[in-house]
Amino acid sequence: MLASMNSPRTKATVSADATPDVALDALARFGVRDSYDKDAEIYGQSEPVARIYRVISGAVRTTRLLADGRRQVGEFYFPGDVFGLETGPDHRFSAEALCDSVVLSVKRSTLRESNAGEVFDRMIWEATVRELDRSQDHVLMLGRKTASERVASFLRGVMDRTDGMGDLPMTRQDIADYLGLTIETVSRMLSQLQSSAVVEFDALRHFKVRNPQALERLAA
Repeated sequence: MLASMNSPRTKATVSADATPDVALDALARFGVRDSYDKDAEIYGQSEPVARIYRVISGAVRTTRLLADGRRQVGEFYFPGDVFGLETGPDHRFSAEALCDSVVLSVKRSTLRESNAGEVFDRMIWEATVRELDRSQDHVLMLGRKTASERVASFLRGVMDRTDGMGDLPMTRQDIADYLGLTIETVSRMLSQLQSSAVVEFDALRHFKVRNPQALERLAA
C-alpha cells in the first residue's frame, strides 16, 4: 500500500429517496481512499468482512486459492464498481490491485450508524444484484461454453464495463484463471480472434473490436 488519505467522517442526513449520486457523495465523505501498488493485497481470503470497497481508478481482481494450490479468479472490478460484498462473516476471496489503483473503503459499522443507512442499503443491494448477475453469467460460461466462446464473452464483457475502451489491465494468466482455461489456450483463442479479424490487438493489453457482430455471435 502506498498511501492513505482520510476523508472527514461527519454524519450526513440523506433522505430515503436520495439519488445514487447523493449516496456516492456520502460514501466518499465517510470513506478512506487508499492507493495500492500493482499486485498489492487489499484484503485477504478468510479475513473478517468489515468494509465495503469501491474502485476509484485502476482495477481489482478477486482470487481464491484452492486446497491443491490452484487459483481461481472470481471477478474483475473497474472504476465505479463496488466489491467486497459478502453474505457471510469472512471473505471467501482475496482482493488485489491489478495495476496501480485507488480504492475507497468504508466500515460497514459506520454506514449502519449513519443517518444515510437506508440510501447505502439500497446502493449495496443494487451492487449485490449486479454481482449475482455476473456470477450467474460466469457459471453458465464455465459450464456450457467452448474455449473460443469463453474468450469472446470475456472480451465483450470488458468492452461493456469499460465504456468500449478495450483495456486489459489483467495478465493472460489472470484471464485463464477466470475462464477456467490454460494460458496457452487463452493465447491461442486470442490469436484466432485476431487472425479472423474479429478483434485487433494494437498493444499487449489493448484491443479494438473490428467485427462487433461476429464477437456478439461467439459470446451469445
